[in-house]
Amino acid sequence: MPAALELKDVRKSFGKTAIINGVNLAIEQGERHAVIGPNGAGKSTLFNLVSGRFPLSSGNIFLNGRDITGMAPNEINRQGLARSFQITNVFPKLSVFENIRCGLLWSTGHRYAFWKRVAGLREVAERAQEIVEMINLGRRRDTLAGVLSYAELRALEIGITIAGGADVILLDEPTAGMSNTETADAVALIRSVTQGKTLVMVEHDMSVVFGLADRISVLVYGQVIATGTPEEIRSNKAVQEAYLGTEATEEAE
Repeated sequence: MPAALELKDVRKSFGKTAIINGVNLAIEQGERHAVIGPNGAGKSTLFNLVSGRFPLSSGNIFLNGRDITGMAPNEINRQGLARSFQITNVFPKLSVFENIRCGLLWSTGHRYAFWKRVAGLREVAERAQEIVEMINLGRRRDTLAGVLSYAELRALEIGITIAGGADVILLDEPTAGMSNTETADAVALIRSVTQGKTLVMVEHDMSVVFGLADRISVLVYGQVIATGTPEEIRSNKAVQEAYLGTEATEEAE
């Protein structure tokens, strides 16, 4: 079985500045994988390369064994990869249910003009309702997204991301800006909605990373300096020196 996501000697430069320097990484089917590293390490750039927002300077990216290098973001999404963004990406004047329904329709190739006729699409409505319940926003089904709390917005964003049925999910800082209680709820939600899927996330909160990830890759100056289980990463001297430090290591224990 091919890896869910594989990067082979991926490089990206902006002008003469190299941001990603020969990343090789294979993430298995059904794995929860975290990419960590200091600010400026290239984590967001790497996500932009994988999701097709930036072209590669060189190298190849494979999704479920298929070369997706050079594909547009919407083509990559059709191949089974969905990405959420650090900046919440919802329609504030639509309800929770309508936002999820939009995500479903967009993933199936329908354009905005078609949405006027969507009320009659029973299957879409039923699936949208399932996702609303899955992300624990059933009580907020008809609430406009613009008045949701920050944590509820992030839950809605995750719902939109999974709406299309993608089997590889990229989450960018899913718990950023949350309280401890909100973070715990978000982790439980992410664990639930990614059952049977492959999750790749960028996350700064080490308690989230060590609690959720099966494996972790550490990116420093555009290079993966280590990949391993949480225990292996926690005890890796090179990682501690380059990024984690004793404070973060103790916090995660």
